[in-house]
Amino acid sequence: MLVASELHAYYGKSHILHGVDIEVRAGEIVCLLGRNGTGRSTLVKALMGMVDRTGSVRFNGRETARLASYEIARLGMGYVPENRDVFPTLTVRQNLELGVKRPGRPGRWSFEDMFGFFPRLKEREHTPAGVLSGGEQQMLTLCRTLMGDPDFVMIDEPTEGVAPKIVAQIRDLLAEVRNRGVAVLLIEQKLDIALDLCSRLYLMGHGQIVFEGSVQELRDDPALQKEWLEV
Repeated sequence: MLVASELHAYYGKSHILHGVDIEVRAGEIVCLLGRNGTGRSTLVKALMGMVDRTGSVRFNGRETARLASYEIARLGMGYVPENRDVFPTLTVRQNLELGVKRPGRPGRWSFEDMFGFFPRLKEREHTPAGVLSGGEQQMLTLCRTLMGDPDFVMIDEPTEGVAPKIVAQIRDLLAEVRNRGVAVLLIEQKLDIALDLCSRLYLMGHGQIVFEGSVQELRDDPALQKEWLEV
């Protein structure tokens, strides 16, 4: 579904990614692990065309490296940023409506689905998004992206700073995303959640992929965890 090769990314003169190769296949959750500052968020932004980049990014066989972010989104790629971007003056429902790419044409997800996974959003359906808590904004950002019915979605730290109850709800939604055939590239600091959900994983260090393999391979290698994950 998505194949990136020799991907480099830059912020001005700062060279952040150094020849990253990564693949995500249809219907799987792949985790992108590593310490803060290793380039994980930059990688998903590069895949989405949001930073200067060189190399190849192919999505469903089409080269996207020279496309703008909105063109990439129209191909079926979704992105849930770490910073919980919502439209603060619009209501919860209006934010969700903005995510719909094809009004009147049913996709995988409905308003009822979103409100079923996160009843708190239903309670605040007509509340301006700007007054929601951080956890509620995280729910809303994730749901708004899914309302666009992407075939592949990149999710950056969805459980960062949210209450345990919301963490459990997000975990259940991610499992359902996988069940509905949507591929996911997940950045997640909570290792237990990440390893429970993903089928394969990549470890990043210093702007490069330092390990690619299965969950069990990582579990069986404490030295690898210590070198690239422990603080």
